[in-house]
Amino acid sequence: MSRAFVVLAASLTAAVSTGVLLAQQPRISNGRVTPQAAGSLSQTFQSAVAGQPDVAWIGYTVPVVDGERNMCCSGSGNTWISGTVIMSDGSACCNMCGLEPGGGTNVRPQPIAPQQGPIKLEGATGMAVLFRVANKQVQRVRVFSEDCPLDAGGRDVIWLTGVRPADSIALLESLVTASPERRDRITDGAISAIALHADVSADAALERLLATTRPTSVRAKVPFWLGNTRGRRGLDVLQRVLREDPSSEVKKKAVFGISQSKEPNAVDILIDNARHNADTAVRGEAIFWLGQKAGSKAASTITERVEQDPDTEVKKRAVFALSQLPRDEGVPLLIKVARTNSNPAVKKQAIFWLGQSKDPRALDFFAEVLK
Repeated sequence: MSRAFVVLAASLTAAVSTGVLLAQQPRISNGRVTPQAAGSLSQTFQSAVAGQPDVAWIGYTVPVVDGERNMCCSGSGNTWISGTVIMSDGSACCNMCGLEPGGGTNVRPQPIAPQQGPIKLEGATGMAVLFRVANKQVQRVRVFSEDCPLDAGGRDVIWLTGVRPADSIALLESLVTASPERRDRITDGAISAIALHADVSADAALERLLATTRPTSVRAKVPFWLGNTRGRRGLDVLQRVLREDPSSEVKKKAVFGISQSKEPNAVDILIDNARHNADTAVRGEAIFWLGQKAGSKAASTITERVEQDPDTEVKKRAVFALSQLPRDEGVPLLIKVARTNSNPAVKKQAIFWLGQSKDPRALDFFAEVLK
């Protein structure tokens, strides 16, 4: 075995063991890109922030969690065809995603930087984490799929190489804890970026941000990402929140997070909380998201709550959930509630949502009542 092969194998093994992603830099146009070794990420990042005389971007690539992770042009669910975004209605959008505010999906088409390296047919396995810096402070955090062409808006971009995922997560967590009041641009972006890391340290970071010592404004943003990206461990944490957390607001967000989970027992957990959770707000929230998810299991539980829940507001929430079911399923159930329920407020709610449905069966029911 040659010495060169041994050295190469050792390098690859080290990269895998530390989680460093050997990935391509995103195609960045309309800006000057300066590569720089990350080294100690925290120190390198702080020096880069302090050294910018004008607005600039700092970015790097790390592995992303498995799943449908189309994060081009604000994650709008568009499709890339030959370098052009195709909107869900079939129209062409733009040639790249803009980094600067207002760039969004309506960026004026610019020449796209040529693709470097092989094209991945299976989709991106990494994500680009980018930080907007102004006045020597981080002002915004954004995340894109690594294969999204980006328009830097004429700004300088410092591209850090060799970033370890655990170091990235630590940096992002420090931004959240240092500036929770700037949640619209920093906290939101940093929490989502942490959750999308394909690294186990992301779970611990999210759980720390969910601790009761953190501001509710921060804590309430974590459950969605736990359910959407962190699999079984995320679902387990959300169940613990429903059992133990003192904040009704955070528990409601935990219900939302569970509704986003792809774990096979997530619906059963929603059903159990719709039936048995002691918090009225949590029961109502579980019923609402069951209605969004639909399905025969959900429909039977929602109908049961209309009939059996002791709280009128929860009953009304359940009626609304029925209105969110597919029409062939929801309209007959609403008609049944309007016909048979003994609670006048609940009957009124069912009639209201029947009117909103504009379904012919609802019109027949109204004609019957009016006669």
